[in-house]
Amino acid sequence: MTKYFDFNDPELRADRFEYYRRFRETDPVHKTPHGYWMLFRYDDAETLLKHSGSSSNFPANENWAKARGGPTSPVIKASGKWMLMQDHEAHKRLRRVIGKLFTPRMIDKMRARVPDIVETLMSGIDDSREVDLMSTLAFPVPITVVSELIGIPEADREVFRTWSEPVGHVIDRTISPQRLIAMNKAEPRIRAYIVERMNEARHAEPVETMISMMTHAAEDFTEDETAANVGLLYNAGHETTANLIGNGMLALLRQPAAMRRLREEPSLMGTAIEELSRFDPSARFACRILTEDLTLGEKTIPAGEAVFVAFDAVGRDPERYPDPDQLDLGRTGVKSLAFSAGPHHCMGKMLAMVEAGTLFRMLLDRYRKIELVDDNPPYQEHFNLNMLAKLPLRLTR
Repeated sequence: MTKYFDFNDPELRADRFEYYRRFRETDPVHKTPHGYWMLFRYDDAETLLKHSGSSSNFPANENWAKARGGPTSPVIKASGKWMLMQDHEAHKRLRRVIGKLFTPRMIDKMRARVPDIVETLMSGIDDSREVDLMSTLAFPVPITVVSELIGIPEADREVFRTWSEPVGHVIDRTISPQRLIAMNKAEPRIRAYIVERMNEARHAEPVETMISMMTHAAEDFTEDETAANVGLLYNAGHETTANLIGNGMLALLRQPAAMRRLREEPSLMGTAIEELSRFDPSARFACRILTEDLTLGEKTIPAGEAVFVAFDAVGRDPERYPDPDQLDLGRTGVKSLAFSAGPHHCMGKMLAMVEAGTLFRMLLDRYRKIELVDDNPPYQEHFNLNMLAKLPLRLTR
């Protein structure tokens, strides 16, 4: 067995679940020689994510900021204002307003809207040919939903997506020179575009979009805060949902009994999506910097240390989930950490579940047979996202 965890270990790439299992069983609170710790058990991960002494303020870390262009670089100035990177009151202030996009009323509104989006996209599918689920449905559905929530007109969505993609790599553990340049070129374009939309919103009646809400909010957000968090929500609101859809469909196709059960018992869809998020999470890791010591079992991690949660590992922890390698769509009490926990738990969880559940239901209703074309579809190169590049399917009515 590899003695120390290493993000670049070929064994991790070859079989990540087996790699994590070995660490979870032998050294679950693991100190690496590379300057960070790793957690592999569900309970330890949940404790870290809920710990009051866990900080997400990475832009304030000198080395982290320097690797991304320094404290005055566009991407650091923006990410320093992201809700995702805030702690305590600064985080709550942003979450109060942005959370209005995810109230039960707004979720019900989108629950009625999502089938129309899916139906429109499915109407363009040529059933006589192989279909790539990712480019045809998995990405377009959440991009449409999050764009409508934010307030990005349809004509601008493709170019906004091309600007946003490089910035999403800011959370990667290492940044190549090419990505460093690309993200710092893209961020000013995002900011300028959103500021223009904010200026339009100031002279219009308030509407239920993020740009309008933050522009008219009583909290008096700055242009930089609004622009930064609109960009954040755009990336967070479509990439992880697309991955949930792609990874979920792949898991169902690899375990045909689960797919058959979902066809026969469509009422299981809600618990099924939660189980799918546990089984193959959209994101690989979460990281926190400790501002207080944290004791887990017999080990104490001192303040100042960076600690990673491996979502793939905690989702397969047999102490939390009996028979964890089995996809059980009727499993109860899943409470997947794939949507995080504690103050930074995902506000958009219910919306993501609505999108994925609606899409799966409509695919199963429309096609009597869904088959994999490639048993080992390709993944995109991304440090933190389990993101399929393509998922070719053969659909039969």
